[in-house]
Amino acid sequence: MKLITILLLLISMNTFAQSYADQIAKHREVYKEDFIKDNRSPLKKGDLQNLHFYEADSAYKVSAEVELLKNEKVFKMPTFDGSSSDYYRYAHINFSLNGKAIQMTLYRSISLSTNPVYKDHLFLPFTDETNNKETYGGGRYIDLDAKEINNNHIEIDFNKAYNPYCAYSDGYRCPVPPEENDLQLAVKAGEKLYTGEKKHQK
Repeated sequence: MKLITILLLLISMNTFAQSYADQIAKHREVYKEDFIKDNRSPLKKGDLQNLHFYEADSAYKVSAEVELLKNEKVFKMPTFDGSSSDYYRYAHINFSLNGKAIQMTLYRSISLSTNPVYKDHLFLPFTDETNNKETYGGGRYIDLDAKEINNNHIEIDFNKAYNPYCAYSDGYRCPVPPEENDLQLAVKAGEKLYTGEKKHQK
């Protein structure tokens, strides 16, 4: 009986791993399709073969405790083209990843928050120890939604971390991840280095 229980547990774990990998695979297909649909996109269909990702790993999907911040002033988050964009710090999130206790900050864009479509959009830019080696040197981003906060928790899935447009081409105003979101560990999840030739806009 014990053996049957163990076998059933292993089968259910394997099924979960497969279904999770399928979810991430579907997410990435939509992500690639969006490049083709977006007129502002730096990539064309032929460039998509140069996008690379870590294998889906559910260990990089965490439940984070959310601490909303109050009376935060608007600040200018620098962008890679030398300009800046207006944001404010929305919340601290606390979680454990690879055995390390981590705190990060979620941000809200002033310009996006005035758009009804993006009024709940939360921005999580970060850098980690894979940058300039396996991933883009300027860090990566994760998009979240304030409506996803439930009982002061939100799910953070680093498998959905993606590169800013600046990883593929110059001429874009990509925010530079603030120092407070510099992780002292290697996040081997999400998008890797782009292997195509970086474009230069005239």
